[in-house]
Amino acid sequence: MALATTVKTDIVKQYQLHEGDTGSSEVQIALLTNRINYLTDHFRANKKDHHSRHGLLRMVSRRRRLLDYLHRVDADKYRLLISQLGLRK
Repeated sequence: MALATTVKTDIVKQYQLHEGDTGSSEVQIALLTNRINYLTDHFRANKKDHHSRHGLLRMVSRRRRLLDYLHRVDADKYRLLISQLGLRK
């Protein structure tokens, strides 16, 4: 399911680097994290939905690649983002 417009704009406003920024790595990672969290809850109720699970795995690997890129380019932004999103324990 696509994100609601209000939820998406709130996430973009929170993680954007400058006004009008909708495509930076930080914004993309935050949007993917929100969708991944939604699908994780969905799979708790729908254990046999294997088709959507494939999409979830694609999103997780895309987020991983974006996080690897951000870590290579700017490690401080990487650490700040994973702490804000709660990706590491």
